[in-house]
Amino acid sequence: MASIKHFQVTFDCAEPERVARFWCEVLGYVVPPPPPGFADWDAFNLALPTERQGSAFACVDPSGVGPRLFFQRVPEGKVVKNRLHLDVRVGTGMVGEERLAALEAECERLVALGAVRVRLLRADGFNESCIVMQDIEGNEFCLD
Repeated sequence: MASIKHFQVTFDCAEPERVARFWCEVLGYVVPPPPPGFADWDAFNLALPTERQGSAFACVDPSGVGPRLFFQRVPEGKVVKNRLHLDVRVGTGMVGEERLAALEAECERLVALGAVRVRLLRADGFNESCIVMQDIEGNEFCLD
């Protein structure tokens, strides 16, 4: 029998803390406690060499079930479509107008946080409707 592996999802980005805090709001995640010996993440960050300050941030599922999300600063900007994206499951088990209403309500909430609505993909007889979106740095994700 195969063993179950723990994993984290890593985002390359320009502003790790800003993007991490956005995803905390999207998913109900939290910022983990700072390392031992530091009162908060700002104190930890100031203890780093100047070139590493603000270079990474993380958030975690408070229930411990979902993967840790890690955000790392990279020098290059996003250029092409993601090869991997997150599906934020807000319409599970719903179909038709009920599903669309749930997706639209969540879309509205996320747009207020800085997300961008890209397009609605309507149900086609095989797939249910979903909304393609972008986070605050242009990374694609779907409301599903």
